[in-house]
Amino acid sequence: MSNLVQLTNILVEKSLTIAVAESCTGGALSSLLTSQSGSSAFFDRGFITYSNQAKMDMLGISKGVLAQFGAVSEQVAHQMVMGAIERAKTDVSVSITGIAGPNGGSAEKPVGMVCFGFCILGKNFTTTQKFTGDRSQVVDASVDFVLTTLINELSS
Repeated sequence: MSNLVQLTNILVEKSLTIAVAESCTGGALSSLLTSQSGSSAFFDRGFITYSNQAKMDMLGISKGVLAQFGAVSEQVAHQMVMGAIERAKTDVSVSITGIAGPNGGSAEKPVGMVCFGFCILGKNFTTTQKFTGDRSQVVDASVDFVLTTLINELSS
């Protein structure tokens, strides 16, 4: 069973709703989740906040946090996930912000560095992963990481 089908089944069986806040994935997670028939039972909304201004406008991200830590940081991922859950009032929220490449990386924040925020039934956490490959591979790996993490968290 694919990760997508497995996650969909869990969300439907548990009557849970989800909202996502995406930056570097540009809506790929939202698109994948809504590709399933019946997704309106669990998918509430997706915020595609590619620019810093969009993050501030749509999710209430602090300009100070963006200035201090940068858009690709666990601090911003945390504010993104909390902004999404506060606005959507869902059971689950996820945020993704990173550097998909091929440009934009630095020694401190290399291409493939992606920060995630999760709010799952009131449990909040962030994590940073480093993926390899081209832009589409980083996006795909990021989406797959979210699906796997949600399956693991919601199955325990």
